[in-house]
Amino acid sequence: MKIKAIDVLQADAGWRLFSFVKITTDSDIVGWSEYNESFGSRGLAEVIRALAPLVIGLDPMRSEFIWAHLNTNSRQSRGGLNHQAIAAIENALLDIRGKALGVPICALFGGPVRERVPVYWSHFATYRVYTPQYLSGPEPKNYDDLAKQAAEVKAAGFKALKTNILPFDGQKLQPFNPGFGRTSGHPELNWDNRLLLGVADQLGAIREAVGPEMGLMLDINFHFKTEGFRRVADTVAPFKLTWLEMDTHDAPSLALIRRGAPCPIAACETLVGRRDFKAYFENYAMDTAIIDVVWNGLGESVKIATMAEVYEMNVAPHNFYGHLSTIMSAHFAALVPNLRIMEIDMDSVAWRDEFYTDTPKIENSELIVPTGPGWGLEVNEKAVRARPPKG
Repeated sequence: MKIKAIDVLQADAGWRLFSFVKITTDSDIVGWSEYNESFGSRGLAEVIRALAPLVIGLDPMRSEFIWAHLNTNSRQSRGGLNHQAIAAIENALLDIRGKALGVPICALFGGPVRERVPVYWSHFATYRVYTPQYLSGPEPKNYDDLAKQAAEVKAAGFKALKTNILPFDGQKLQPFNPGFGRTSGHPELNWDNRLLLGVADQLGAIREAVGPEMGLMLDINFHFKTEGFRRVADTVAPFKLTWLEMDTHDAPSLALIRRGAPCPIAACETLVGRRDFKAYFENYAMDTAIIDVVWNGLGESVKIATMAEVYEMNVAPHNFYGHLSTIMSAHFAALVPNLRIMEIDMDSVAWRDEFYTDTPKIENSELIVPTGPGWGLEVNEKAVRARPPKG
């Protein structure tokens, strides 16, 4: 069996793109993966296309060889978009291997240690505040609205949720994204008492609505410097967070925050490859390492998780994309013994399900890992092509 073609497909998903790699073989087995180009990875599709000629004609069953071959050919510019492109190709190759052998992907790595994966509702209220025009759910206007919607998440069977900072300006909830240059506060990334009081009000409303047993996380991304991260950590102490999630590209700074934090710290979702994670493990910088299977590739993600276990750390998949990404992350979560919990986006555009032949099955806050060949979920190519990107 040989690789015949590699195609990149992208579809409109409201405020973002859903992006896919399709690898066709001369035996007509097709492998799929999902990748991300909408958040910090512009131009990734072109990198995938540029690497494709290096693997045309190779045996798709030799995914480890192809991984090594592509890394060798991009060694002078290690990481970044090159790594993400290689990961997208590798993940589609794994789909081919699973289908050719008639087994689910996790069977290629020794089989699952769990068949049901605990999940949490991610970006709770965030998308409804940022992009209400794309969602059918009600837009929350204040912290009372957040409380009502949090109670609905609990009633739906979820045992944990994660939200982002949503300041209230006296009239409505506002986006807060200075770390990505999208709201005020950029480029200084400073904190003030008014903002922290709002964080306390927001978390207090949610905690009261869901009760003391439900898991609660707050993701503050790149929105502060070390000083600000520490002040937010002090602020969240009363709310018994499952974790406070943040991003910084300096491992010792993160370790400093962790040592003084009143709650567990989760981080590293933007890192690619074991070498990027190495300094964070050696500094014992976090309690939970967030690993992006889409960016890293499943094989590398499992190796990173194995490293984390040596340092007595749990891992959690970074997963805020489409359904294929969710299933890819679920296979990772099924494989690694040191899993904490898995992220999943429940809010999305109304037509998200059209892009796939099936949807993830969630029962009692657990995702059931598919047992079909490959990923166990297919991309509906016709539906993807019917919604081309806008602009």
